[in-house]
Amino acid sequence: MSQRIEHTNSYYAYSANPSPERPALAGSVRADVCVIGAGYTGISTALHLAEAGFSVVVLESARVGWGASGRNGGQIVNSYSRDMDVIEARHGKEAAKRLGAMAFEGGKIIRERIAKYNIQCDLKDGNVFAAFTQKQLDELDAKRRLWESFGHTGIQMIDKAGMQRIVNSNEYVGALLDNWGGHIHPLNLALGEAAAFESLGGRIYEQSAVTDVVRGQPAVVKTAGGQVTADFVVVAGNAYLGNLIPVLAEKTLPCGTQVVTTERLSPELARSLLPGDNCVEDCNFLLDYYRLTGDNRLLYGGGTVYGARDPGEIESLVRPKMLKTFPQLKDVKIEFGWTGNFSLTLTRLPQAGRIDSNIYYSQGCSGHGVTYTHLAGRIMAEAIRGQSERFDAFASLPHYPFPGGRLFRVPMLTLGAWWYGMRDKLGL
Repeated sequence: MSQRIEHTNSYYAYSANPSPERPALAGSVRADVCVIGAGYTGISTALHLAEAGFSVVVLESARVGWGASGRNGGQIVNSYSRDMDVIEARHGKEAAKRLGAMAFEGGKIIRERIAKYNIQCDLKDGNVFAAFTQKQLDELDAKRRLWESFGHTGIQMIDKAGMQRIVNSNEYVGALLDNWGGHIHPLNLALGEAAAFESLGGRIYEQSAVTDVVRGQPAVVKTAGGQVTADFVVVAGNAYLGNLIPVLAEKTLPCGTQVVTTERLSPELARSLLPGDNCVEDCNFLLDYYRLTGDNRLLYGGGTVYGARDPGEIESLVRPKMLKTFPQLKDVKIEFGWTGNFSLTLTRLPQAGRIDSNIYYSQGCSGHGVTYTHLAGRIMAEAIRGQSERFDAFASLPHYPFPGGRLFRVPMLTLGAWWYGMRDKLGL
């Protein structure tokens, strides 16, 4: 028997709520829907479908929340990696209107799930976009006006003096505060949503990597130990899908981001760093992000590694960034460091679509996965139920493969990241 794949050695795994070890798939089972992947996209879709009365099986190669859903920065960031003004410029006013109507829904779904199923995941309100330069601050003010034009309220500009109520750092000239953003313990959110799905009769099989998807009506999804026959299949592997479905793999690039957490801080020190207890991300292209955990650690992330290569020493990469923001932490120990992969698209917009008429997919959140995946789960469930208008708003967008194929997409994006990194340093 192959060795079990457990969660990476992260703060999230260390502090995770109790969760059962689920069995691997053995033999043949039948379901209305088979979902590949037990991260946010897969579990969100499965839970919406189970609430609607569908019989759903979820297949996971490792553990629930093992991938990006259990490793990310835990920030509830609204909208998409490219905002509605970019969508309008590239794809027209109608596309911007349709996607804009859904841009703030993912965070609301997360809060609905937490409240309905009493999920304990350290939910806190407030997401801050922090500006280093006046140019970045002007861009944030434009974002505020754009979001308000799409009906998003609870956002406000913060000047330099007001930043002391937000973050105790001299790095920033101001910020945009989104009170409807926030932060959570992401693995505990995934585990709680999985438990909610199972409470409705849903079945999750862990340690059950999919080896083949046989297209047809119905489709057959195979693993090493068994198979699921289903009327519909949902492909939700994102950056961890591998080459299972080549036509999807060629349209995304797995990228790695690094995260550390400190030892537990005194309540006084923790609150002095982030008086508002909000999560923060800066406005650089290669951005850093940070927040306080439920037990008063500083969680700090940043750095992008194209091609999902694990850096040899995560602390050596992230600690200098943390100390630049908070030099007062120079004597504080780092207790956990890990890397997690996210899926990047060429347009930086998520991709959703169909293969044949009964295989649905969503991928390529491009760094905005916590909220978008929850929206994706709802709209894929709607489409499977026969209400596809909102799903088709994403499916109608062009999904480009990376030019040059696999051989050139990593070096091309690395060169691009270097260029934007230089722009960040020069303040351009």
